[in-house]
Amino acid sequence: MVATDAELRDVLARAKTIAVVGLSDKPDRDSNEVARYLQSQGYRIVPVNPMLTEVLGEKAYPSLSAIPADVRVDLVDVFRRSDQVPPVAEEAIARGAKVLWMQLGVENAAAAAKARGAGMTVFENLCIMVQHRRLRGSLPSRAG
Repeated sequence: MVATDAELRDVLARAKTIAVVGLSDKPDRDSNEVARYLQSQGYRIVPVNPMLTEVLGEKAYPSLSAIPADVRVDLVDVFRRSDQVPPVAEEAIARGAKVLWMQLGVENAAAAAKARGAGMTVFENLCIMVQHRRLRGSLPSRAG
């Protein structure tokens, strides 16, 4: 299923808090670059990495389920291998996230189907930063 610009625009405009699963503290990693970009655009980033306590000035959590219940997660951005997506999708569903976004090179049909079945919007093999930059002119401004 190919995402339309209208779908992408809607998701990017509605999301406020993005949990980045697999966020690295190494600045040269794609996950770090993308999360920094999203922060610069006004999104709240919630790092998810069991090996870290803090990334980009935000407290890191070992899993989506470890994020406090009072923190609303709108979108889950996945930087993990495709075979590691199913448990992330399960946690995203349990948290009530609205969007499961698998980054470039990340695809899992079973996890995508399960998330869609739970009412989530799902993107696979797509970079959120590339799409945001491409559509930026037609999105509401978040940066303050």
